[in-house]
Amino acid sequence: MLNGKTAVVTGGARGIGAAICKKLASQGADVAIVARSANEQALALEADIAKEYGVKAKVYACDVSDAEQCKATVKQILADFGNITILVNNAGITRDGLMISMKEADFDAVINTNLKGTFNMTQACYRPFMKQKYGKIINLGSVSGLLGTAGQANYAASKAGVFALTKVTARELASRNVTCNAIAPGFIETDMTKAIGEEAAQNYLASIPAGRTGQPEDVANLAAFLASPESDYITGTVIRIDGGLAIS
Repeated sequence: MLNGKTAVVTGGARGIGAAICKKLASQGADVAIVARSANEQALALEADIAKEYGVKAKVYACDVSDAEQCKATVKQILADFGNITILVNNAGITRDGLMISMKEADFDAVINTNLKGTFNMTQACYRPFMKQKYGKIINLGSVSGLLGTAGQANYAASKAGVFALTKVTARELASRNVTCNAIAPGFIETDMTKAIGEEAAQNYLASIPAGRTGQPEDVANLAAFLASPESDYITGTVIRIDGGLAIS
């Protein structure tokens, strides 16, 4: 379904990002794995994808909060792959804490990676998408950006900003046959969510109507749909995948 397409996935070395890389590769897409560093984990994923799915895969070290690095990375990907048709803005960090004690550096770090990073990569791919008159942009948000989770002023604000940025991007690029949608995961089992501790995890679980946590593959399946031609008439949306956690 995605043969001949090139997907760029930020934060692609682990967790949800790695699951998305594998899923898109299984559909025939070549994959550019963008990570903060070309570490052992990222390089192992690169090798696994190429071997298992027979597509081209390559790791690119890039700090998405740095606009110049994003531009240089996109330029190199275009040179290596020939095109970019799918952009998944997945890179994200947390620095949780109550607002009264949150350090300015922690607030800025989360905003710069999660929100500014999404802007930087989208801007870097903007002209190529316009020129080829086709593209799929998928932004990873969070139900925290919908609910305003206590202790996550920086994270919730960054993800709410991602939702607004998604709508702006969708409006600006719709006439060029480029779609932009956001995914709002709930409690997904990743290294990031494991770090919150067992008690907090059980509290989340008690609030999920489905009665279970999600898996990275659940998010990857939705990303694959949004990357496919089957979603061509969907743009500017925020789709929750949370087992009902954020039902209003």
